[in-house]
Amino acid sequence: MNSNEFEKEEKNLSDSEAREVPGAEPIEPVHSSVIQPEERPVTQAAVTSAPIESIPHQPEEGSHLPIERYAGLYAGFWMRFWAYLLDLLVIGSINRMIINPVFRALDFSLFEDKMFTPMAIATAIVFYLYFVLMTKFYGQTLGKMVFGLKVVDLDGKKLTWGTILFREWIGRFISATLTVLYVVVAFTKKKQGLHDLFADTTVIYEPR
Repeated sequence: MNSNEFEKEEKNLSDSEAREVPGAEPIEPVHSSVIQPEERPVTQAAVTSAPIESIPHQPEEGSHLPIERYAGLYAGFWMRFWAYLLDLLVIGSINRMIINPVFRALDFSLFEDKMFTPMAIATAIVFYLYFVLMTKFYGQTLGKMVFGLKVVDLDGKKLTWGTILFREWIGRFISATLTVLYVVVAFTKKKQGLHDLFADTTVIYEPR
């Protein structure tokens, strides 16, 4: 037997012995060209330490929740009452400084018992113009400025001429005619007077 045949027989013998060993596992070939990265388990600390972007809460589709735009800012009855008294003092001063001298110069009577006298009409014009113009251009009268109050639309929109006229002319005329209706402010949820209810407005404390 030559050396080649001896090596071949020895190799076959070793292979047969390996197959006969009980519990022996087959040896898989190792591919050295591909190295798999080591997998590390994800721990709870790694999960909690990862940054989480805050996602703003989106209301569910179809939900119609009422929004209290001016919650906590509504001016109560007494605060509005003192502001109104101050406005009446301002209007009275305007009448005394402008209307009365003009009527004296024109020899018109300042005191008459009739309802629709020139003096009554002139003072009514001053009264309504004061509230209409001040509320339109400033959102507040002088009395409201002193007490930090402001007239606002309930929907947060800019006050229009239509809203102002409806509130300060028609609504205020009814409130001034029936003074007891002014007390409605104390009993409504959003502290609205009758003229506010007509125009969908209210009076709030002016945000600082």
